[in-house]
Amino acid sequence: MFAQLKGLFSNDIGIDLGTANSLVYVRDRGIVLREPSVVAIQAGTNNVLAVGEEAKRMLGRTPGNIIAIRPMKDGVIADFDVTGAMLRHFIQRVHHRKLIAPRVVVAVPSGITEVERRAVKDSVTHAGAREVYLIEQPMASAIGVGLPVHEPAGNMIVDIGGGTCEMAIISLAGIVFSRSLRVGGDEFDETIVAYMKRAHNLMIGERTAEEIKIRTGSAYPLEQELTMDVKGRDLSTGLPKTITIRSEEIREALKEPLSSILESIRITLERCPPELAADLVDRGIVLAGGGALLRQIDRLIAEETYLPVHVADDPMSAVAEGTGRVLQELQFLKRVASSSG
Repeated sequence: MFAQLKGLFSNDIGIDLGTANSLVYVRDRGIVLREPSVVAIQAGTNNVLAVGEEAKRMLGRTPGNIIAIRPMKDGVIADFDVTGAMLRHFIQRVHHRKLIAPRVVVAVPSGITEVERRAVKDSVTHAGAREVYLIEQPMASAIGVGLPVHEPAGNMIVDIGGGTCEMAIISLAGIVFSRSLRVGGDEFDETIVAYMKRAHNLMIGERTAEEIKIRTGSAYPLEQELTMDVKGRDLSTGLPKTITIRSEEIREALKEPLSSILESIRITLERCPPELAADLVDRGIVLAGGGALLRQIDRLIAEETYLPVHVADDPMSAVAEGTGRVLQELQFLKRVASSSG
């Protein structure tokens, strides 16, 4: 009986509201939902037809009366109403038949404005939350990968998400310096689309670009280079066409967004106090987020910074795990929430 009552009142939810994917963590249950941040709506209305994986399959393939959209852009809300509908869908899926509205922790990019913060809080409140706390993504990510953030020592996290790249130096449970760059996995995909158009006269969609990135993308030369057949539309004839691409080409195409990330890492390290910089020589940098899965990105960053670089065990879950762990410590949660706006 007590267990059932506890279930009715276990109201804490952590949300990683990502540009590419949204993850939901429920206290005592872990990550229970992992879906693409995509919503399919009926044209001219706010009538939601599909959310998440089902909606993502519709991207670029919908008839005129259905629109598949991604309501998050660069880590922030681009479409308030649709984001609210998506959040309601996610919260209802994990929080059914509870007596009390949930308390929700949402991870947000460190560089967002006060207006953007308010938009996130309002969206989550309208989706049915009792209380909303915001935590900065790099802090959530650092906690999620298990960095000892409470210690008086330097920890550096670089979280490469779909819309943003967040990097921060953390000590004594606070962010010493952080930088938010609006470059991430989406930018990688857009760069690949532009490269295919420029180099091969081939028009491809964003889903195909993402597949190319996953199957052949790399940040540093590979021991065994990869190839892949790509289907698209020939821009000169307008007809479907298949070509074979090599991983070397994609690496060259990704140079520009990767250079932006490296430059931001360098700036962050330059702003690091000397004592904490000394800690980083031993501890190095931890990579999280979906972008950390790009082949050899750790090696590229290590070569540029002369520091050890480690990829988190489950980089895509880091932020959601962090929101979940913060839920366990209410005092820490309130302190972090007040310090981040």
